[in-house]
Amino acid sequence: MNKTDDERKQINDIVSVVKLCSLLFSGMGIFKYVLNYYKITVDNSNNTLAMDVIIVAVLVLTLIYFIWTFSTTKKFNKKNIARIQIAETYLFVLIFSIIILLTDSYKSDFKFLFLFIIITTTIQSGMKQGVTIAFVSSSILLIMDLIYGPRSPENIYFEKDLITAGVFILTAWTLGFYVKIESSHIKKLESLANEDGLTEVYNHRFFYDALREKLTACEKDNKPISLIFIDIDYFKYYNDLNGHQKGDQVLKTIGSLLKNSVRDGDVVARYGGEEFSIILPDTLEQDAITIAENIRRKIEETYFEGEENQPNGKLTASIGVSVFPDKAKSDVELIKSADDALYRAKFFNKNRVEAYHSILDELKEDIDDKNIDLVTSIKTLISVINAKDRYTYGHVERVVIYSRLIADKLGLSEKDKKKLIYGAYMHDIGKINISEEILNKKMPLTKDEWEILKQHPVNGVEIIKPVESLMDISPLILHHHERYDGNGYPGKLKGEDIPYLARVLTVVDSYDAMTSNRPYSKSKTQEEAIVELKKCSGTQFDSSIADAFVEVIEENKNNINY
Repeated sequence: MNKTDDERKQINDIVSVVKLCSLLFSGMGIFKYVLNYYKITVDNSNNTLAMDVIIVAVLVLTLIYFIWTFSTTKKFNKKNIARIQIAETYLFVLIFSIIILLTDSYKSDFKFLFLFIIITTTIQSGMKQGVTIAFVSSSILLIMDLIYGPRSPENIYFEKDLITAGVFILTAWTLGFYVKIESSHIKKLESLANEDGLTEVYNHRFFYDALREKLTACEKDNKPISLIFIDIDYFKYYNDLNGHQKGDQVLKTIGSLLKNSVRDGDVVARYGGEEFSIILPDTLEQDAITIAENIRRKIEETYFEGEENQPNGKLTASIGVSVFPDKAKSDVELIKSADDALYRAKFFNKNRVEAYHSILDELKEDIDDKNIDLVTSIKTLISVINAKDRYTYGHVERVVIYSRLIADKLGLSEKDKKKLIYGAYMHDIGKINISEEILNKKMPLTKDEWEILKQHPVNGVEIIKPVESLMDISPLILHHHERYDGNGYPGKLKGEDIPYLARVLTVVDSYDAMTSNRPYSKSKTQEEAIVELKKCSGTQFDSSIADAFVEVIEENKNNINY
């Protein structure tokens, strides 16, 4: 519960106490009526009448308890609570009307009871409802004066109650105006706490709160919830070229565009920097993709000052989409999967929409049902590695993409293509046993540290060994660091002794390592990496595979971003 909700609860508790007080005053009216009706006095009383009074008191106390329970309940949502409060209000009006009728009607001393319900209703429900109850209460008093009052030309009770009615309405109006100002002030404070000051969409903190809340609701109702991540392409380049003020204007424009592109109930937030997110409750993946594509197109078609100098010639955005529960089982997984999809969109030439796709989802179709849980555990291990070593996460994603491309180039069978892709996805799983300090060390590794790192192929095979259906990819995991000249590890295999798909994975793995920033080394350019592949062809790499992969890179150089 946030601070505002807590304060609102305190106000409701105070209102409940006021209602209890009004009921106690009502009880006094009932006692007065019983005493007058039965003419009970100190000198004239009997046990029967005393019992009647006690019964009435018990009924009143029971009613108090009932009202108290409903006014403080947490069992209902806001919509139902509002309905309960309306019903409760008119019940109070009815009770007070009966009390006034029983205590001499137009002469009653209990007309002030209506002030309790007018005040509490205005505080809880606002000016409109408060004024309505004031009019209803005033009408009841004036009607009683007309029906039960004296038939003389001058009805002093009617005149007095006209003044009382004015007091009721003025009380509701002035108090309601104050409540309205307070509510407006609270909303302003909430917007400052929940909105991003620059783009006027929700901020990062609110995004997480909203995602958990909406995911819980969708899970309860057995409905899907989609998540979109949007990242502005080459935004740093735009900022450096045009200045941060122009960059801020781009963010504001895109924030406004996003708000105008979604439905009521969707949540648009600035996730961080140039990245935005959209929560889409009760939305299937295909519908989310349609919304995402519409947003991508709008951004591309919108003119931004200086965008002609962008690498694409336009200011564009890459978008990733994922959906719960089909692609993720929790809010954390949903965010991770949408982020993975965004990563693929940016990797493949940017300015595109990508839906999340897991290699392990494919894998589950090809393994025995009895091993499904083990594969899920493997997915968890890979997530742990990604959290420990950000390089490994991006590296694995890219190696999988490269493996798909070279598999087609080499004309691999469908079976071998799957083995290569699965092996690419899990080739570094053995790093789970390596400390984060070694994985992220910025200085060159010591001899002992290097020996520990070289154990990850063997460790990886041990991890997947319980899954019989994965044994076909064990050679890829075990031998992806072997060299064609026999100087690799762990088996120092040479030439054709190295499994063919492991030789393919070695080329792909090495190329991505060269073109990626590592903690201890800067990346090579695409051209420098190609030169290195050709230089090491026949020594570190199988020549035919290296040549084929160079062709793949050159053919796709305009479609892949490094």
